[in-house]
Amino acid sequence: MDEKAGVVYKQWNAASAQAALLLVHGLGGHSDRWDFLSRFLLQNGISSYAIDLKGFGQTQDLKGHIDSFQTYFTDILSLRAIIKKEHPQAKVFILGESLGGLLVFLLAIRDPGLFNGLICISPAFKNKMQFSFLEIIKILAAFFCNPQQQFHVPFNAQMCTRDTGYQKTMEADDKEHRLASAKLLMNIVIAELHAGLLKAKLTTPTLFLIAGRDFLVDAQASLNIFKKLKIPDKTIIEYPEMYHALSIDLGRERVFADILKWIQERLR
Repeated sequence: MDEKAGVVYKQWNAASAQAALLLVHGLGGHSDRWDFLSRFLLQNGISSYAIDLKGFGQTQDLKGHIDSFQTYFTDILSLRAIIKKEHPQAKVFILGESLGGLLVFLLAIRDPGLFNGLICISPAFKNKMQFSFLEIIKILAAFFCNPQQQFHVPFNAQMCTRDTGYQKTMEADDKEHRLASAKLLMNIVIAELHAGLLKAKLTTPTLFLIAGRDFLVDAQASLNIFKKLKIPDKTIIEYPEMYHALSIDLGRERVFADILKWIQERLR
């Protein structure tokens, strides 16, 4: 792990890389989740930098809590600056999975031109996880009275991937957790609304990768947003048999090959 400018991240550096990927994990995840993809890209001359969002991974903050998404955006942009310093000639692409997909989508809209391409894996434009009515009331009450109060988020490794070996890795990893504060959960809801309202403003070349059997987010919401993007350079690929976390699911090699092909086409 590395830490610069207050940003915790992991890197896989290729010499004289023409492209570098900035990777943003989802809720409960961390930078090590990107090891499969990053090693594949490294073999093809592409560097990768994976951030640990505050409240996750090896950051020292309250688990699952953030006061504002601005903190995430600031940290991601700080990592982008690190990438450009280490690879001044490389094109920089940004990729996010799940909550990370929502974050990078909004960041690309907010700061157009910073990235040469946007890749969203199973972006969390609409939550599909089941909170009880009582849990929703408790979250709303905590948002006003105790916004840092943590709640268990109802998903597990079996809902993320069909890879039983990696399920065990997730369950044994103390960097994995299923906690989110009331403030973070409300920030996610607000961000989902913003994505729906601002989608037409996106100008960055975009690739959507969608799981056909997604138990965590509503894939149809991603399809609806994709259809309404006004950019000419947009691509969507669906994987009917795959689960939410495409980067760690069985068949991930096909996903990686599609990502590589899309990036290489934009390097020409």
